[in-house]
Amino acid sequence: MTKCSLKFEDVSFAYENGQKTLLSKLNFHIDEGEFVSIIGPSGSGKSTIFKLITGLEEAKQGDIFINGQTHKSRLGQVGYMPQQDLLMPWRTVLENASLPLEIQGVKKQEASQRVVTLLEQFGLNGVEHLYPSELSGGMKQRISFLRTVLSGSNVLLLDEPFSALDAITRLSMQEWLLTQWETWKLSILFITHDVDEALFLSDRIFIFTEQPVTNFVEVSVPLGRPRTIRDIHAPAVIEVKERLIEQLRAKVTL
Repeated sequence: MTKCSLKFEDVSFAYENGQKTLLSKLNFHIDEGEFVSIIGPSGSGKSTIFKLITGLEEAKQGDIFINGQTHKSRLGQVGYMPQQDLLMPWRTVLENASLPLEIQGVKKQEASQRVVTLLEQFGLNGVEHLYPSELSGGMKQRISFLRTVLSGSNVLLLDEPFSALDAITRLSMQEWLLTQWETWKLSILFITHDVDEALFLSDRIFIFTEQPVTNFVEVSVPLGRPRTIRDIHAPAVIEVKERLIEQLRAKVTL
């Protein structure tokens, strides 16, 4: 039986002033080892979902389960990777990557030793003593992802992590991310505005188009694993892409 890594059960949320309800009795789940993307226009509730999962906001109603359990405080229960890398400019690659372990109480020397064993796997071998200002955008995102993995959770939230990268670097990072996801057996919830990116990476895609969000269009990506970027040009995938774009455009007001 497939285990559920993340589950929303009748979750509702509105800001304190009560003027805008964003979620109303929302239900969804992410299975263990599944890669799910959320796409939708700005302001549709995507980032609110992440704030609720991480514990930065609290639901007004309903329950959020992480690995089958609710938590009084969800802070630290999942790994979170934002759009910006948020690397500390005064810390080296090794020191930046060690930060989540240090926060967990691991001694600095032990944290560094654990990070060193992962540098090659994350494409960071040989740059561990450099500072963020000396690195490319793709390299910074590799460090950010390593730091997210080292949070210790099997559930990762990735909020448009490649949006600031150029097209070639972005594609390379997407391919690299899939390799890491398959290696670490992670459950990933991924926010993107890029339909091609969602199709290439995901098992399922959630399309947020209504407010408040009570439900959403869910699409299964008709691709197996492993896959390459060329696979998204298959007729079945192109058909899904056209349907996704049509649904998104129907809800965008100019």
